[in-house]
Amino acid sequence: MNADCSRWSAGIALLVVLCVNSAGLAQESVWRTSQRTALADVTQREVELKKVNQQIWEFAEVGLEETRSSQLLVTKLKEAGFDVRVGVANMPTAFVATYGSGKPVIGILAEYDALPDLSQKVSPVLDPVETGKPGHGCGHCGLGTGALGAALAVKSAMEKHQIPGTLRLYGTPAEETLIGKVYMLLDGSFDGLDACLHWHPASKNEVWNGSSKAMVSAKFTFHGVAAHAAGSPEQGRSALDAVELMNVGANFMREHVKEDTRIHYVITGGGGAPNVVPASATVWYYVRADDHRDVEAAFAWLNDIARGAALMTRTKMTSVVDTDCHELLQNTPLSELLHRNLQRLTPPKFTAEEQVFARKLQEPLTEQFQTKFALAIDDAVHPLALVPETSKGSTDVGDVSWFFPTGGLRTTCFPSGSPGHSWQNVAAIGSTIGEKGVLYAAQVLSVSTLDLLEQPESLAAAKLDWQEKMKSRKYTSLVPKGQRAPGKIR
Repeated sequence: MNADCSRWSAGIALLVVLCVNSAGLAQESVWRTSQRTALADVTQREVELKKVNQQIWEFAEVGLEETRSSQLLVTKLKEAGFDVRVGVANMPTAFVATYGSGKPVIGILAEYDALPDLSQKVSPVLDPVETGKPGHGCGHCGLGTGALGAALAVKSAMEKHQIPGTLRLYGTPAEETLIGKVYMLLDGSFDGLDACLHWHPASKNEVWNGSSKAMVSAKFTFHGVAAHAAGSPEQGRSALDAVELMNVGANFMREHVKEDTRIHYVITGGGGAPNVVPASATVWYYVRADDHRDVEAAFAWLNDIARGAALMTRTKMTSVVDTDCHELLQNTPLSELLHRNLQRLTPPKFTAEEQVFARKLQEPLTEQFQTKFALAIDDAVHPLALVPETSKGSTDVGDVSWFFPTGGLRTTCFPSGSPGHSWQNVAAIGSTIGEKGVLYAAQVLSVSTLDLLEQPESLAAAKLDWQEKMKSRKYTSLVPKGQRAPGKIR
């Protein structure tokens, strides 16, 4: 080869490198043509997806009330050619968007609910947009946006390359109170699915190769008799006394449950004035454990305590189970597939300005908890955990995993060590830090979904793993059969 030819070849090689986008197309040879189409689609939609994240961040609607957030996603999907069913499982903000036909059927999960009392500007200091209003402390504005970006990218690849199969994007409301997916499953909205993928904003890039806690959410209401608390207390029967006695019983119960059990409650109604014997009082309980069978046992005991409190106070007790979710079942083949793609795609890098912003978000945590953070932002891809761990939290994704092979990942959208459900997370997910993690997740989900659509052996391995895990399990629900989803949770 002569010198001119060598220089020409080198120039072409340099041009290819320079044209590669930041999402990892530098390793273009590892991607099939369909996957390159999907990755390019996410890149082309970057401005649009950032705007969607920002809009849902600004809407900041709590679970079952995500009207504008849900409608925004539905509108985008319809414009892209998806067939969308809205109001599924009697929840106005739940939807299922479908593209394609036939097998396999692959699902992607979207969430978009905010948390109460976490309003926060994109600011490194505590500064609510509006005091007392909700904010995206769990990053679900980004979660819904990333899922949307993945679905649009996969649809683009399926259409361009004539890939058979069905893609579904599930709009699942009220994840924070573990309602949406549970009622959608019980209603049959997931029927026919072959596998499901999900993601979550986090403070590191990793595959979620673990489990979560099962949980039941229930409200106990005691009905007494009102009376003048000073003038005629003997004529009253205090519903608040019953709530307090129930709580005392539950707190003594804690000594005799398994160590992984968690019991928490809030009194949502306890009377209006001290001089009136409360005729009605309500306490809202969460009971969690690593195994759903332990949740069932602890909840049965809690019900006995509630009945005992009613007997002690001569009140009457009624209860309602709002939801009942199961622990997440990890799927090794899907975890390995997601991790492989997470590694192949170059994770986002963060600017000096973003590093400074993250450090400032960490400052109150360092001062309050005397914790030093080695990193401002963790941009590494963490190894796949060989020994799955159980999260202390709960998610209704767990219920999906009891019916279908399910796998998920996390990407860096928050400062390193940022606590869940914090104002720091609200600020970060609304910033360029969060936006980069959202786009990264959209690309990992898109190429992984195409793997499941185009590689039967990957899907078969995931199904076999799921079947093995379900051999010793049977799905049961504490939600009464035929019960409709609540219209509001608070």
